[in-house]
Amino acid sequence: MRKLGLIGGMSWLSTRTYYEHINRLVQAKPGPRSSAPLLIESLDYAGLQRLQGADEWQHAADVLSESARRLEAAGASALLIGANSMHKVYDKVAGAVSVPVLHIAECVGVRMAADGVKKAALIGPRNVMVESFYRRKLTERDIELLPPEMKFVDALDRIIYDELMLGKASRQAERELKSIIVELQKDGAQAIVLGCTELEMVIDVDANVLPIYDCTRIHAEAAVDWIMG
Repeated sequence: MRKLGLIGGMSWLSTRTYYEHINRLVQAKPGPRSSAPLLIESLDYAGLQRLQGADEWQHAADVLSESARRLEAAGASALLIGANSMHKVYDKVAGAVSVPVLHIAECVGVRMAADGVKKAALIGPRNVMVESFYRRKLTERDIELLPPEMKFVDALDRIIYDELMLGKASRQAERELKSIIVELQKDGAQAIVLGCTELEMVIDVDANVLPIYDCTRIHAEAAVDWIMG
């Protein structure tokens, strides 16, 4: 198995989810006693959340690029950025190393296109929902995305940053997400894309009114494909 590097800590709950998904998938392939050869660098998320302005994003790019270089130097043959929102600086991070960096939205776009999804809704933190860096990876696969509604953007930002990233998964948040998904279905969405790792804490990925494309699971599956060669 090839060794994989994970830039984590954004949040630590997200990193835990990646670690669990990857190891469960590896365990299912070579055998139940196997575990994934991983290098993980857990960053301090306190200075990397809710970034605004070019200077703050440049700082994030520098921090993640340095982490990527350290993981490559330690022997990682490929890398993951364990956060949807941080793929805004993907190009700078990928350009800082010579090993592949698996892009989460590209992995999801490939899966959705293979499944024949033509119209979907993307939910996640504000920058994932409203900026182009993430959305264009899906639209390049001829997947039409519903325009973000600001009432959903505000609600999701509050739930993600004030609850989920603190390890809280309230019944109220579950109800709000169910209502949002129902409204998106009425607006014509054929599927929902979870552009935030922590959302699986309040969304039943395997039993919902619409197919749910959990970006973290799909990213982890691509990672295991790489690990297994």
